[in-house]
Amino acid sequence: MSQWDGKSKGTVLGYKIFVFFIKKVGIKSAYLILYFVATYYFIFLKKSNTSIFYYFRKRLGYSYLKSKRMVFNSYYTFGQTIIDKIAIGAGLKNKFTYEHDGGEIIIKLLKEKRGGVLISAHIGNFEIAEHFFSEVDVNFQINLVTTDLEHSAIKKYLESITQKPTINFILIGDDLSHIFEINSALARNELVCFTGDRYFEGVKSLSEELLGEDALFPAGPFLISSRLKVPVVFVYVMKEPNLHYHLYTREATVKYRDEKGLLKEYAQSVETMVRKYPLQWFNYFDFWNQIHKE
Repeated sequence: MSQWDGKSKGTVLGYKIFVFFIKKVGIKSAYLILYFVATYYFIFLKKSNTSIFYYFRKRLGYSYLKSKRMVFNSYYTFGQTIIDKIAIGAGLKNKFTYEHDGGEIIIKLLKEKRGGVLISAHIGNFEIAEHFFSEVDVNFQINLVTTDLEHSAIKKYLESITQKPTINFILIGDDLSHIFEINSALARNELVCFTGDRYFEGVKSLSEELLGEDALFPAGPFLISSRLKVPVVFVYVMKEPNLHYHLYTREATVKYRDEKGLLKEYAQSVETMVRKYPLQWFNYFDFWNQIHKE
């Protein structure tokens, strides 16, 4: 099955080393260490290597050698986004530059005083989105709907050295209490954010084509969004060269109770982004459920 297992790589010691270099030497010095980390991943993480190689070779159609090279570059780019997130959270936001493409959509959405839904993906660096929203001088609350599956020791360490996020987390529960929290947030004219590209075993899924092959997506974000009668916006924060980030916001066309139509538009939106930023696809698992068939 192509579900994600919720586990991220890395250790607290590894994060501490990066934080030391970020604070004492500079952000780009921390990037240099990534060559060793990316090399380790490239050599030893066979399962994720196979998955990301399939993405480059079969879904994007790169040559064998280019796909191999892109696997290494993918790990390196992913590491950069993690370093950037830590640096920005640790108060080094002014070291970066930001470009907001579609900020007027967010402003318009909030002026309607209906709340709204943001749907993102595990591409780019969405976790720094709140810093973009402060740039457009909009005062509101973002509620991120998530599962609490990250490595707890790493999470606690990062919370100790970074600024407290203004994002509120709504945890998905078996008792469906998250549905009530989502409705309450929207009633307060707040934004509710989902990621729409990872599902877990036992969770209802929907199938849609992405990069020429059908894949399974979690049904929840699209079922909920198509029934709330509020604006829905696709949001991505993509890394550019020279410590620059580009946030894209695109308003979706939502028909009531048409979750499949919304998913199709979302998949097309994600595809546009990953074709423009192929190295920023960070789903290191058998997303299309095709590798065992090769």
